[in-house]
Amino acid sequence: MKRLKRSAASALAAVAIMCGLFAVSASANLNWYFLSDGSGTVNAVNGPDGRFSVSWSGSGLFVAGKGWQRGLPDRVIRYTADDFQADGNALLTVYGWTRNPLVEYRIVDNWGDFRPVTADYRGSVYSDGAWYDIYHAWRYNAPSIDGTQTFRQYWSVRQAKRPIGIDASVTLEEHVNAWAGAGMPAGSSWAHQILAIEGFSGTGQASVNVW
Repeated sequence: MKRLKRSAASALAAVAIMCGLFAVSASANLNWYFLSDGSGTVNAVNGPDGRFSVSWSGSGLFVAGKGWQRGLPDRVIRYTADDFQADGNALLTVYGWTRNPLVEYRIVDNWGDFRPVTADYRGSVYSDGAWYDIYHAWRYNAPSIDGTQTFRQYWSVRQAKRPIGIDASVTLEEHVNAWAGAGMPAGSSWAHQILAIEGFSGTGQASVNVW
């Protein structure tokens, strides 16, 4: 397994959310989120309701997805990834932030060539029919939704890639409870919560429906 470098990707996502540059209302309940650093080729399409698609090539960084301006610790996110093909570094993930404490978190269901890990492994949790490994990391003086801050990153990474083309669920509460049991408390205030495709390098394509 290869550790995925997060500095540039986290900066991209954090600055986008912090500045509110890529959130567009997509339906009564969902927002469309998209930002690219412009260094690669990205074609992201905001479809009807919870649908979106994206294709990419090159070494550019991007985030594309649909979600909520206010996250919930007990939300069940349901989605179908009709397509997710990634040659290189990319994630199919729940992505979000909390405050008090400031935390950037991901629940990763699928990835490209490299499964993301950090050095600080905190155990595992069984959720929605599969085991996820839990990882913790610190970011120091890094971009965040509250400007340049020192904050924690929480990761739940599925041990095996979730199959594509099926109705899937991500039960936030089970991950939040597992994080707390591993000494990783979520914040008391929940910010954006997105079912996203994050791309860092390589080529790929995805088509997703969120509800």
